[in-house]
Amino acid sequence: MQVVRLFKEKIVTGALQPGQTIPSRRELAALLKINPNTAQRAYKEMEDQSLIVTEGNSPSRITTHLDVLSGIRTELLSESVEAFVASIRNIDVPLDELLELIRRQYATAQANIQPDYHPSSHSLSHPNNPSEGGSRDD
Repeated sequence: MQVVRLFKEKIVTGALQPGQTIPSRRELAALLKINPNTAQRAYKEMEDQSLIVTEGNSPSRITTHLDVLSGIRTELLSESVEAFVASIRNIDVPLDELLELIRRQYATAQANIQPDYHPSSHSLSHPNNPSEGGSRDD
């Protein structure tokens, strides 16, 4: 599930683009230093969720279905908000105060983002060509 979430985050941030090929299962396992069987299960889960598409022996690609892509952002935001609300539920903070604290913290976090950081330079793409990821099972 961590690998699936990683892919979702990279899709939402634009580090992985719709239709972009992704590393083979073996390449991903080596890249993330995980068991190849774990990578295989992650790819199967992503295929089941329609995040990636694999046709025959062609390399797997990020889906181009807009409804799936837009749903990823909503899903990640909802999960984060739910976890946040659960973690502060017992503090009993008035909503106005909480929203102001969030605004300030968010502004601080945005101000601390380094301007020369480019998520695509840290993608899961093939090292020689960001649009080529290798074959499905190589």
